[in-house]
Amino acid sequence: MAESIELFNGSDLSGWEDHKNPHLWTVEDGLIVCTSEAGKMSNLSTKAQFGDFELTLEYNADEKVNSGVFLRVSDLDDEVHTGLEIQILDTYGKEPPFNRNDSGALYDMVAPSSNPLRPAGAWNQMRLRCEGARIEVELNGVLIVEADLDQFDTPGMNPDGTKNKFKYAWKTMPRVGHIGLQTHAGMGGLSDVKIRFRNLVVKTL
Repeated sequence: MAESIELFNGSDLSGWEDHKNPHLWTVEDGLIVCTSEAGKMSNLSTKAQFGDFELTLEYNADEKVNSGVFLRVSDLDDEVHTGLEIQILDTYGKEPPFNRNDSGALYDMVAPSSNPLRPAGAWNQMRLRCEGARIEVELNGVLIVEADLDQFDTPGMNPDGTKNKFKYAWKTMPRVGHIGLQTHAGMGGLSDVKIRFRNLVVKTL
């Protein structure tokens, strides 16, 4: 039976952990707030793990932000290779062609089909769906990524023959794991760039 779970209680980070750089995360005015720091990258991850689910959330990012949402992270010590990252990047107004590093991309795997991103300082809505091998990314009501993980059957390679960073084939990876919010230095390695998250809800499928 489907179940809706609020991942953030609005007052503290209960149910979340970042064992690498926890000082980068705070709760302010009912929001999860991350402040970038040059040379630092990590994830604030759910202690719980999820398999097939739909995650909805809202985020508000400063200019030059470089962040992301991780899905199905199976190893918190190696989230970069064992988690699917949905990119959050300050690419407002960018025209096509889009690449696999633009905001909304399934990072290094599938480029967004369009760019409905709102300008820095505005709230954006995301809907991220994981069901078996199927991954969907919806940004501000527009479906921009549809991916089939079963097509990613070779480490370091996308189905179209282009390279990706992953040392594992996503076809063979666990289809359950942690949800994470990424900390990353801002574009150009900037410190003190903030991103804010709210209304994080998981609906199990």
